[in-house]
Amino acid sequence: MTDPTPLDTTHAAIQSAPDDAALRLRFFERLADSELFLLLEAEAQGDSIKPEVFEVDGAKYVLVFDREERLAEFVEGAAHHATLSGRVAARMLAGQGIGLAVNLGVAPSSILIPADAMAWLGDMLDETPDEIRARPIVFSAPAGIPETLLTALDAKLAIAAGLAKTACLVGVEYEGGDRGHMLAIIDALPEAEGALAKAVGEAVSFSGFEAPLDVAFFAGDDPLCATLQKTGLRFDLPEKKPATHSPAAPGRDPENPPILR
Repeated sequence: MTDPTPLDTTHAAIQSAPDDAALRLRFFERLADSELFLLLEAEAQGDSIKPEVFEVDGAKYVLVFDREERLAEFVEGAAHHATLSGRVAARMLAGQGIGLAVNLGVAPSSILIPADAMAWLGDMLDETPDEIRARPIVFSAPAGIPETLLTALDAKLAIAAGLAKTACLVGVEYEGGDRGHMLAIIDALPEAEGALAKAVGEAVSFSGFEAPLDVAFFAGDDPLCATLQKTGLRFDLPEKKPATHSPAAPGRDPENPPILR
């Protein structure tokens, strides 16, 4: 028996507690971050793809699998497919009235996600954080942070390999008296700051945490970093693995989802 995938694990959790909204949010977050294999009718043509579309009870779905061997098991052999993330799939299906069939009939996480749920996911993923300017004056240990948010942050930062060195979660008081929590990200690549802030925003949204979590960026030689690392809860981001060059393929660029034809 093969090891369960993150989708298997989170799907099992919602099966055991179907009324738990927090578990459903966690499943959709894992879906958005998962690499998926989309079944195609024919080989992709540039940025254009033609997925296999199935009807179930009058609703249309495209089929994705979170392991290539699961796709092969479904079709009983080899098949044309495209590799894309769940977030790209949500953007690709926006306005199409098509749902997502995940691991259909070949895994514990077999599920039909209707078009309106995929539209909701796309809207969640399109949210962008607001940029504000405020001067922090006091840092403290974080308090009252639920385990669901800590788990979500740890998962998001783990897939942000090479984009920063560390992050520290702290309580913060700003000039003017406002208080809250901040994730201080240290030595981030300048071009990655927007993506990191958005990833943290997604972690907050999908964890169900209702209070805001500010994100700030610090250079490693900033004197405040010593205080942040002494006071806060530290997350170490993994180093980026050396990339092997491969041609661009539909679904690889999250900013440019493939075009349906």
